[in-house]
Amino acid sequence: MAHSNNRLLSLDAFRGLTVAAMILVNNPGSWAKIYPPLKHAEWHGCTPTDLVFPFFLFIVGVAIVFALQSKKADLGSHSQLLGKAAKRGCILFLLGLFLALFPKFDFENVRIMGVLQRIGIVYFICAAIFIKTKPKTQLIIMTSILILYWILMTFVPVPGFGAPNLDKETNLAAWTDRLILTENHTWKSSKTWDPEGVLSTLPAVATGLFGILMGGILKSKEKLAAEKTAWLFSLGLVAWILGMAWGLFFPINKALWTSSYVLYCGGLASMILALFYWIIDVQGHKKWCKIFVAYGVNAITVFFLSAMIAKTMGMIKVNTNGEEVNLHTWLYNSFFTSWLSADIASLAWAITFVLFFLLLLWPMYKKNIIIKV
Repeated sequence: MAHSNNRLLSLDAFRGLTVAAMILVNNPGSWAKIYPPLKHAEWHGCTPTDLVFPFFLFIVGVAIVFALQSKKADLGSHSQLLGKAAKRGCILFLLGLFLALFPKFDFENVRIMGVLQRIGIVYFICAAIFIKTKPKTQLIIMTSILILYWILMTFVPVPGFGAPNLDKETNLAAWTDRLILTENHTWKSSKTWDPEGVLSTLPAVATGLFGILMGGILKSKEKLAAEKTAWLFSLGLVAWILGMAWGLFFPINKALWTSSYVLYCGGLASMILALFYWIIDVQGHKKWCKIFVAYGVNAITVFFLSAMIAKTMGMIKVNTNGEEVNLHTWLYNSFFTSWLSADIASLAWAITFVLFFLLLLWPMYKKNIIIKV
């Protein structure tokens, strides 16, 4: 598909930086050797890695505005737009489910939720809300979700455990995951809760709505570029501060996707997008961001391929010195740990893995090819 000249370059660059970061943190050389900023917070708190997924969902919200705003004015097209949004949401969900199933296709124990599954759900719900409502209503819905989730998580007793709490296995979201998904279909590292679980997807929708609201400012024809930048940055700063304040009694937590986490991450995303917009689209400094744009215009494609390649390397066996190891281990030991310290080797592998995709993405970018999911 040809690349559109009407795309917001700063948004593509921000999306590309985000998806490159997703691949980086998901593919260390060794999970036993990771620098702290590239790890998720143990529970409460927020590392740079914990910003990546909410940034992507924020970008999904912004992109919805740029894709649908001109079309939603035609009320007669709403059914068609909703149908297309549902189709895209289902495709994203099924792609995520396929990754969870590959290569064993064990349907009895497959993890139902996941990153692409959550993106698909958030995309459809946010697109539907955007198509059928105005910005004021969108703000009310987002605020209501954040307050409702706070009430559910901190005031509603947890069946079988008693008082409401935010502990890993006894909070309401974990109980909901076990009830709806069952332990056979949750995150394999816990089996008792899922970081992309059912109840915590509700505030993830609020993250997408945050992006829609900021996208509305960027898409506005009534504001000058400087005004848009100022609004985006100022509102982001306010949200970031509110998130930190709310975090004092409803802790910032990615696995639970707490309301404070939504505001904290959404605020940071808004400020970064304001910076990108001012530098790239307003001031015209575009050359430095082309590599990120190459990732950004095919973000879902490269994320899906990165997961597929990583899993495939784990399947392929190589005989070395009479010992059979998988291809990942052989490449990692042969070209990284053989001459680098363990921590640096692990990071170098991750960076190399990210840069590897430029061999595919750069020619696609130069030829203006975008694979739409």
